[in-house]
Formats: sequence, C-alpha cells, structure tokens
Amino acid sequence: MAKMPSLSVKRGEKLPTSKGAGLTEKGVAKYRRANPGSKLKTAVTENKPSGSRAKRRKSYCARSEGQKKMHNIDCSKTPKKRICAARKRWRCG
Repeated sequence: MAKMPSLSVKRGEKLPTSKGAGLTEKGVAKYRRANPGSKLKTAVTENKPSGSRAKRRKSYCARSEGQKKMHNIDCSKTPKKRICAARKRWRCG
C-alpha cells in the first residue's frame, strides 16, 4: 500500500476547490518521493489531448464518475465538492 504524505493547499501541494482541486506539480513530486516507483502525474487539462493523455483523461473521468455515483454527489447542487471541481478541471463531460 502506498504511503500518502500529508499534502496541503497552504504549502502549494494541492489546489483549492476554487481553482479546480487536485495536486500541483509540487504535490506530485512530494508523493513520488514518498513512494518511489510511483507513476502519478498531474491532471490532463488541455482541450484536445492526444494519445496516452487522452486515454488518461477518459480513464480518470470514468473512475471519478463512479466515485460521484457511489457517494450520491450531484455537482449541479454542490459544485464546490473536491470531486466536482476536479472533474471540471479535467474537463469531464
């Protein structure tokens, strides 16, 4: 099981929900130091990613949709939830 280091918005390791949630490059670097061999990457935020980046986005959007359904989260009612902000940042439909 991977060790999850303590990540903070104040230290610039993750984004606040107002800016799209998720980890920053600094946060990903800290996670990878704590978990050698990790392949964690930052969000795919461009409009039309190609190749493997498009596959990562599709995969993330599918996983996060499942999390949203599992926890009965309606993003039209609660857009400030971290999952909703992250899905918006990743440009999930």
